[in-house]
Amino acid sequence: MENPCLFHLNMKRLICLILAGLLLILPSSACAPKEKTPLVVFAAGSLMKPFSDLEKAFESANPDIDVRAEYHGSIQVMRHVTDLHEDIDLVATADLSLIPQLMYAVNDPDTGKPYADWAIAMASNKLSIAYTPESKYASEINAENWWEVLSRPDVKVGLSDPRFDAVGYRMMMVFALAQKETGKATLFDDFLQDQFQRPVRLIDLGDQQIIRIPELLETTANSRIMMRGSSVALIALLQSGEVDYAFEYDSVIRQHGFERLELPDNLNLGNPDFEADYASVTVRLDFKRFKTVDPVFKGELIRYGLTIPSSAPNPDAATRFIQFLYSEAGQKVMQDNYHPLILPLTVDHPELLPPALQEMTGR
Repeated sequence: MENPCLFHLNMKRLICLILAGLLLILPSSACAPKEKTPLVVFAAGSLMKPFSDLEKAFESANPDIDVRAEYHGSIQVMRHVTDLHEDIDLVATADLSLIPQLMYAVNDPDTGKPYADWAIAMASNKLSIAYTPESKYASEINAENWWEVLSRPDVKVGLSDPRFDAVGYRMMMVFALAQKETGKATLFDDFLQDQFQRPVRLIDLGDQQIIRIPELLETTANSRIMMRGSSVALIALLQSGEVDYAFEYDSVIRQHGFERLELPDNLNLGNPDFEADYASVTVRLDFKRFKTVDPVFKGELIRYGLTIPSSAPNPDAATRFIQFLYSEAGQKVMQDNYHPLILPLTVDHPELLPPALQEMTGR
């Protein structure tokens, strides 16, 4: 009889040879890990911190999805969808009005349908002034003299480009509102005069003020203003001391631990009791940066907007992200970043929401 040990050894070799042969026959895809679904999110720069935290929590709960997020000025976020026709699954903007103005009104050339036909009013905010203990006149600036301090020739101020970013054109609105509120007829020009090669103009019509921003907006060689494409790009300038002050959303200032000067409610665009005051100012961009839309931004309460473009390659993944955002875990992430959601869910055209999201509205 064959040696039992030798028999078992030969059987093990045979099994190994059979398994090796099967591995050669099987397609490589059978052994490879399943590919994750990419979820492309384009969001306003002021959402970078909370959405980065949200991304980690969402991916932990949804390991089959890979979130790929980019952050830009809110207008630039819109352009990536409507003008550059990029494959984007979820859009989050710091100005809700941009979605109907720039997505409802523009059709996807591939489908002939609007880029969006619904929007969620995601969150609110308010404008404040960020600075550091080392900023010039940090011990002197207050809610009654901030415009005078920011207009001093030795003070450097960070500005996000109003052609691309909502903080930029909202900052202009705050100066116009302050001029009307204080009765100081030169307040707006005192800050902006001679700071740009082509002037930003304020037209006062009594009950309405119109701010006109030129197509070419470049600062002069000796300008007190340092301009960047989005408000979050000003954070590094503040941290390094290259600028003394910058307008930022209140949530961003608190996230980064800057000193914070709170503006009065009738100026900060964050109090619903003053919506009529905010509505007295309008910003017009004197150029056709968009192919089919002439952007006009009205003074109104700050509300962030969220939607899934009709051209989204992975709308189901985007739907799951929104569901997670409004879950208890998602709400906590936003709350911890000083940026709580608007609850209950407020939606423009709720009947057009994806069915899974309609359940969140109680429909």
